[in-house]
Amino acid sequence: MNALAEYAITALLLTGGAFTLVGAIGLARLPDFYTRLHGPTKATTLGVGAIILASVVYFSSRGEGIGITEILITAFLFLTAPISANILAKAAMHIRVDVMEGTQGNPWDQ
Repeated sequence: MNALAEYAITALLLTGGAFTLVGAIGLARLPDFYTRLHGPTKATTLGVGAIILASVVYFSSRGEGIGITEILITAFLFLTAPISANILAKAAMHIRVDVMEGTQGNPWDQ
């Protein structure tokens, strides 16, 4: 494996780990349900995507080519994360989960 691939893998793993950590902290620290949805759906998805990209670079640099598994995992992740977040938010709006004090607007009253 050449040095450029190793640097790229290292950078992608560090970036993915940082975004995943930020998403996990957001899930634990944000004040209400609606804001907590942002952590696992945006930051963690980006972090896992970077980790999967590091896997693609690793196996490509070893001469094994791009695996269909990584492509399918990435596609499934980027398709399901926003859909599941939207469904969770709609369900919370339907059962009228409390929002943080000071939240402006009520889109579910429209």
